[in-house]
Amino acid sequence: MSLPPLKALALLVLLFLLDFSASFTISNNPSAFHSQPALVGKVSQRTRHREMSMVSWKGRTAYSETLPFSARFAVLGGGSFGLAAASVLARKKFPVTVLVRKEEIAKHINEKHMHPVYLQNVTLPENIRATTDAREALSDATFIIHSIPVQHSRRFLEEHRNLFPRSAPILSLSKGIETGTLSTMDEILRQTLGQDGSYAYMSGPSFAREMALEQATAVVFASRDEQLAEDLALAFSGPSFKCFTTTDVIGLEIGGAVKNVVALAAGMCEGLDLGTNAKAGLVTRGCAEMRRLATLMGGRASTVSGLSGVGDAFATCFGPLSRNRSFGYRLGRGESVQDILGSMNEVSEGVQTSYALVDLIRRKDHSYRIDLKYPILMGVNRILEGEITPEEGLQNLMAMPLRAESFQFLEDRAVGGGAGVG
Repeated sequence: MSLPPLKALALLVLLFLLDFSASFTISNNPSAFHSQPALVGKVSQRTRHREMSMVSWKGRTAYSETLPFSARFAVLGGGSFGLAAASVLARKKFPVTVLVRKEEIAKHINEKHMHPVYLQNVTLPENIRATTDAREALSDATFIIHSIPVQHSRRFLEEHRNLFPRSAPILSLSKGIETGTLSTMDEILRQTLGQDGSYAYMSGPSFAREMALEQATAVVFASRDEQLAEDLALAFSGPSFKCFTTTDVIGLEIGGAVKNVVALAAGMCEGLDLGTNAKAGLVTRGCAEMRRLATLMGGRASTVSGLSGVGDAFATCFGPLSRNRSFGYRLGRGESVQDILGSMNEVSEGVQTSYALVDLIRRKDHSYRIDLKYPILMGVNRILEGEITPEEGLQNLMAMPLRAESFQFLEDRAVGGGAGVG
């Protein structure tokens, strides 16, 4: 039986409105998935996957009209970056507890909403609460954010692992390679807290002060659990904080570690007044070494070429807020490694990472002439060890054998070949 044209049009409009209403209801109320089964099929698979994240984590989160999902965050480490991440979350109205080491620091943050040393003159959101009690910080956490320097992470995690809620995913903000074991943060977390835990990692060009001041920032969340990466991206996303996701944990971690060492070299170049040309060339070749090592370890070249690798390297090598660039600059001006380390309030991860990376390269890359494949990473290490001066290190780079500029190793690695010297 056919309908008159006007009635047919009216029916089409009605069906459209019902479909829109179902989509709107579901997107604003995840429980609609259970109460309106007849309408669920009209929502795309991607939308259903995203909306179900709001009721994920086995009921530990509940939907709110003002937030993607409600959750409590524990931030382990009250340094600049931990506080900056806490500020991003607190602006989304999440309750955030920050674990700090000293009672006077906790009191200062709770009463004055500022840190007396880090992020000076930056007012923290009032829903950030500081404590020195790890049990208090972790007991009711939905998500745990690890922001403790890599070299101190293993001991902290081993001492407190019984306090970690087994169901709470962990996001690591720490970048680097552990000396001695040559472990990444992913390996440290799995070795100390268990292979079956839910872990994620954040990286990208993200200076703590700019994050805390709500200046535009873009980062990448990496996790083997795609849902976890998406949920974290939803939690952090805001008008000034753009988030992307990847499953390439190795590529993200290697990029985040190597860029700190490249930044040391960039700072030395600046300290020696060698000019912009030299610095740009050095950073570009440093990124080539970053990609080479990441692909050797099993990461993807595309990850290292994005925000978490090259993007982070640009910020760290050229940004005035970079501790690693500043460390290298002071080396280039003639200060000693020990004097610089003794004068810094916060850790320059690039120094310890440099030692670990050279050991890692020697352990993993058994091909011919690795000195030609990683001249910057190995040169920085020799400078830090006191074997050569910054001037000699950069002169050695300029005196390297002539050869074609080549990124063929990326293509070779992609098809299973060996890494070239390019």
